[in-house]
Amino acid sequence: MIDIDIEDAKYLISLARKSIKNYLLYGEPPKLKDSDIPERLKKEYGVFISLYKIPNKELRGCIGFPMPVYPLYLGVSLSAIESAVNDPRFEKLSIDELNNVVVELSVLSRPEKIEVESPLEYPNKIKLGRDGLILRYRGFSSLLLPQVPVDYGWTVEEYLSHLCLKAGLTPDMWLDPDVSIYKFHARVFIEKYPNGPIVERVFNR
Repeated sequence: MIDIDIEDAKYLISLARKSIKNYLLYGEPPKLKDSDIPERLKKEYGVFISLYKIPNKELRGCIGFPMPVYPLYLGVSLSAIESAVNDPRFEKLSIDELNNVVVELSVLSRPEKIEVESPLEYPNKIKLGRDGLILRYRGFSSLLLPQVPVDYGWTVEEYLSHLCLKAGLTPDMWLDPDVSIYKFHARVFIEKYPNGPIVERVFNR
């Protein structure tokens, strides 16, 4: 169970923005007082921060931690900075751009391996809009958040193919029995516009 609510999301997205701004201006994360952080946000979760340029919601950065290795507040702060300055697909975000992107927060459940007798069973064990996916194969790995196939209108098979492509593999590699695929759920929150109200994204599940 992912035990956060909209008020938690407001705090965390505000923290993400503060972290990016502080890093761009001063080269370091903001200093946080432990006493100022709600106790429930100290629980460890996997987390991703995605940045999108407005008005077309064009991806500008997305990095996070699939496993619950950090307290949630710290994972958000670190992921926000990494998304802004270290996503290898993009140039470093500038301070002037910060007010032209919206911040999306994804809080993840612990990934669980999808057990199958045959890879052909994968499509029947994955639900679009509910399941994020992780692929692992001989040193290759990739992750796609559950909102991605919904945003792009993919079928489950296309979802699996893009997961393979992101790992640098052929699109049909998910049919190889040596590939391991894990799924997780996520609570997803996003700004309506830069620095604007926060809403939860709810998908058909």
